[in-house]
Amino acid sequence: MAKGIVDVESLDCNVIHEEVIAAVRKKMPDDELLLDLADLFKIFGDSTRVRIICALLRAEMCVCDIAALLGMSKSAISHQLRTLRQTRLVKYRREGKVVYYSLQDEHVGTIFDQGLTHVSE
Repeated sequence: MAKGIVDVESLDCNVIHEEVIAAVRKKMPDDELLLDLADLFKIFGDSTRVRIICALLRAEMCVCDIAALLGMSKSAISHQLRTLRQTRLVKYRREGKVVYYSLQDEHVGTIFDQGLTHVSE
């Protein structure tokens, strides 16, 4: 076994700490809320969506600009933006015939920045 890896099955763990379990159980969010959180993190599991979020963290942009920046088709970008809108990570505003996209709120930027900091350490 590799150094630093613990085989959990080989541990002698026969004691259940009921008070710890009870305290943690009280602080656990509802299962439905945790499923919603898991779905949110799935959105960040696609590199194109992460790149779009990164771009929109820097500026409000239209589909054409995002497509040019990422070297992708407008159709592919529109598809990902639809997913980001459905999960309330991205919002849009219309100016004439042009639609501009931006992050829904500061929480999206915080999630992105925290994740980037974590993987950079």
